[in-house]
Amino acid sequence: MTSENHGKAKGDSALVMSPTGSSSQAAPLTPSTSKAIQELPDELIQAGWAKCWSKRENRPYYFNRFTNQSLWEMPVLGQHDVISDPLGLNAAPASGEGAGDGGLGNGQRKRRPSEEAIQGGPNSFKRPRVEVPVTPTTPTIPISPSTPGAKPWNSTSDDKQAQPSTPAPAPYRPSVIYWDLDIQTNAVIKERPPYDYLPPHPEIELQRAQLTTKLRQHYHELCSQREGIEPPRESFNRWLLERKVVDKGVDPLLPSECDPAVSPSMFREVMNDIPIRLSRIKYKEEARKLLFKYAEAAKKMIESRNATPDSRKVVKWNVEDTMNWLRRDHSASKEDYMDRLEHLRKQCGPHVTAVAKDSVEGICSKIYHISAEYVRRIRQAHLNLLKECNITVDGVENAEVQDRLVYCYPVRLSIASPPQPRVELHFENEVACLRYKGEMVKVSRGHFNKLELLYRYSCIDDPRFEKFLSRVWCLIKRYQVMFGSGVNEGTGLQGALPVPVFEALNKQFGVSFECFASPLNCYYKQFCSAFPDIDGFFGSRGPFLSFSPVSGSFEANPPFCEEFMDAMVTHFEDLLEKSSEPLSFIIFVPEWRDPPTPALTRMESSRFRRHQMTVPAFEHEYRSGSQHVCKREEMYYKAVHGTAVIFLQNNAGFAKWEPTTERIQELLAAYKVPGRSLSSPGPSSSSAVDKDSKPGQERSASMDAPGSRDNSSPVDKTAPETANV
Repeated sequence: MTSENHGKAKGDSALVMSPTGSSSQAAPLTPSTSKAIQELPDELIQAGWAKCWSKRENRPYYFNRFTNQSLWEMPVLGQHDVISDPLGLNAAPASGEGAGDGGLGNGQRKRRPSEEAIQGGPNSFKRPRVEVPVTPTTPTIPISPSTPGAKPWNSTSDDKQAQPSTPAPAPYRPSVIYWDLDIQTNAVIKERPPYDYLPPHPEIELQRAQLTTKLRQHYHELCSQREGIEPPRESFNRWLLERKVVDKGVDPLLPSECDPAVSPSMFREVMNDIPIRLSRIKYKEEARKLLFKYAEAAKKMIESRNATPDSRKVVKWNVEDTMNWLRRDHSASKEDYMDRLEHLRKQCGPHVTAVAKDSVEGICSKIYHISAEYVRRIRQAHLNLLKECNITVDGVENAEVQDRLVYCYPVRLSIASPPQPRVELHFENEVACLRYKGEMVKVSRGHFNKLELLYRYSCIDDPRFEKFLSRVWCLIKRYQVMFGSGVNEGTGLQGALPVPVFEALNKQFGVSFECFASPLNCYYKQFCSAFPDIDGFFGSRGPFLSFSPVSGSFEANPPFCEEFMDAMVTHFEDLLEKSSEPLSFIIFVPEWRDPPTPALTRMESSRFRRHQMTVPAFEHEYRSGSQHVCKREEMYYKAVHGTAVIFLQNNAGFAKWEPTTERIQELLAAYKVPGRSLSSPGPSSSSAVDKDSKPGQERSASMDAPGSRDNSSPVDKTAPETANV
């Protein structure tokens, strides 16, 4: 029976037969019909096969409730599934030549356990086998047992469970997989106690989301009321990053204990947009208009603020000189206008900065103190919720850990998780929708299945998946709130390297770990991420700046916040200095030379630098930061700047994973994907982007692609990987 007969159960008034030949429907079989029905072997019944009667064709047929496959002839044990395996690559060999693992004969490999679980089938809910190398130092970390034959989470439907003879819906099979969760880790750490983070709960996550959105609104209002400008794009997201470098507070997202209270990142970005925000210019008339607006805004600001007489004189004279030049010179080119604007900024900028300094510091300070108050509210609500569930927080004794080396393992929490509320799940085509109290979050079905696999590998306190949906809702809501609600806002914080590059890194340099990722965009199942309290259930090893591996090979694609990158380089060098075991970090950062970032300069002069190369601009790509919800054709886009790839290794790491010429060539070749032309530079990028823009210019696009830089601000950077601290 071919695929055109696949839906015969719908077209026919089918009778599904039990093993004894009796019908599972009310209509009895006639004696002549019952004689024609043969009993099925137990092996076929266990594999999901049932014998049915086609009224339309007046003949029996065989239906598999696991795969929705239909056959006219009795199925044969070991026959391949034509739906999930049309070429028979995973079929059991008949005999003789071709038997065993090597019998595929066509260079194809068998499906990996994680792929089989994603593609469904009778064993789709069984836990993939984890083959971690066993050594005397391997930690004995329990993993949730498999639950064969059961749903991986509690159903949100009130319908009764279907009868065994009822055909199951066809399993979801993603067409493309952007991860490889079967690669085992080579990262070794010292055994560590569980973290004392409060366990996540949808009610608390909803409150945190509402207060963070309110904090963004406060920031917008302060910039508008005090300085008459819009908040610099993505500056709030970078503020969250920069604060987490120094924050000692208890909230995983909002800062509350920082010194100093005024953020250098937010201060510089706001100051850079005063008196007006400068945008990238394409045409002469736009340049003339921008020069006029800047002159008017500078004059107005210096007259309305408490400026010194000398400052007033300098600004007034330069503005009048610029106005006179604009009135008499009508043949100026775009370059002439931009040169004049740069001159005016140099002359007036210091005086404008002096009069705005106190006001901008007040904005930064107020946002920080509002955030600290919100953290206090969230914390109190969280403690009250745990108290109602009879869960104690104070006096919780951490499990004793031995002073030994172990392979890295996911974050564990020392505080018990409270009962989780109902979260509704439904699917809209290729999108999984999860709803809690009217708040809906969405994720592609492929990434939803990925989260299920990561949860199976990593979670140890929920073997029946009773808390799975609520934790997925909290996870997606956390990252959604962190990114912001603007169009394409924050997606640069989630971008990732292309799949072929990850494959080459693993094959050539033994990379099995991402230093900056998330459960949504990770390629390996071993990674560090921003939010250990929720990401730990999906495989996170915690924030990288508090993660101290002794050995292993790592990929690092950090968020491009100046203070954060500096802290990252310091952490790299400390780890490489302390360890005598093989340790290697391969870092991907945009090659910004006008001016170079301090972190890039430090890495280039580091004594651990073994090799450095550059992937040219517009000749390579990144995976979109919204990969878990975007369309397939929007998954990749060009990098608008060159990418610097730097190898930092200690002596043992260099001996084991030396960046030889052959290995480097393989890595560069992975960037060139055959059969696909590179898409445009970012979802909304302007095609007219200079590699090294002049100060005072910036991209007018709604989102910077990874590797792009907003030159109107020394720190306006977006990252091609998740923001993690």
